[in-house]
Amino acid sequence: MNENYRVADRHPPLPQDLVDLLVQVETATIGHVEHLGFVGDGVRPVFPARAAGQALTVAAPGRDGSIIYHAIDLLLPGDMLVISRVDRDDIACVGGGVALAAKAKGAAGIVIDGPCTDIAEITATGLPVWCRGVSSRTTNRTVRIGGSLNVPVACGAAAILAGYAVLADNEGVFAADRDSMRAFAVMALTRQERSARLRSHLAAGHSIFDFDREQKL
Repeated sequence: MNENYRVADRHPPLPQDLVDLLVQVETATIGHVEHLGFVGDGVRPVFPARAAGQALTVAAPGRDGSIIYHAIDLLLPGDMLVISRVDRDDIACVGGGVALAAKAKGAAGIVIDGPCTDIAEITATGLPVWCRGVSSRTTNRTVRIGGSLNVPVACGAAAILAGYAVLADNEGVFAADRDSMRAFAVMALTRQERSARLRSHLAAGHSIFDFDREQKL
């Protein structure tokens, strides 16, 4: 990798007990109580999916396709590849080949604040991918602009550091440092259990205000 490409030290994978917590958590539950860390910006899953893992961050400019494959070479099982399209263009840097390579390395998923391409091929790999639409304009490995790996990035509306815990599902993508994510997960599971009881209460035709009064007793 030449001087136009910067690589910071990577972080170890998330502890398995944190991953086990996150697979039960809904991003929308965290959204009830937290306002930072949500990628937003129209970033949606290519197909219905959920995933959790540690962020391997990529700052990817323009048509440079080689930076993405440099990131693939660094992937460890359970990583979430988080790609910031720093030029905010409509060029797709992830397609069927990237998804296939990331899947082979054991990636948990890919998040891009830009478009992807090869929707059918991505879906066929089974690797969860979150992106901002689709484009037939794509990157090229012969273009060598540069880029950075494992650096702080802005992905959509979120600031994401390498090693952050990332949780993604059908409602969106949320990222936070590991300690904060653990606290959010514990809170969310308690809230989701309460929500399940509330839904049973409402399904029986009872008033939500009766439920609130019962919870205070």
